[in-house]
Amino acid sequence: MGNRIVPTALIILLMILHGQLWFGRGSVPNVSKLHGQLETQMRSNAQAALANDRLSAEIHDLQEGLEIVEEKARAELGMVKANEIYIQIAR
Repeated sequence: MGNRIVPTALIILLMILHGQLWFGRGSVPNVSKLHGQLETQMRSNAQAALANDRLSAEIHDLQEGLEIVEEKARAELGMVKANEIYIQIAR
């Protein structure tokens, strides 16, 4: 009877470890799901970084020069300079 206790304990321990591998917190399906979430988040971060870079460049332009302010005023607000005639061509 003493000969069967050690193998039985090892088999039980092996079953517990195997169960953790497939159903536990660090299981194979869970890790696969987390890798997918990580890739999605990395793509989202890359898009946000591009948007931040564009906004940063625009802020720099607004702080440094008045050309972009004039361009935005003309495009978005329809402003014209004094003694200037606004002509719109419809396409």
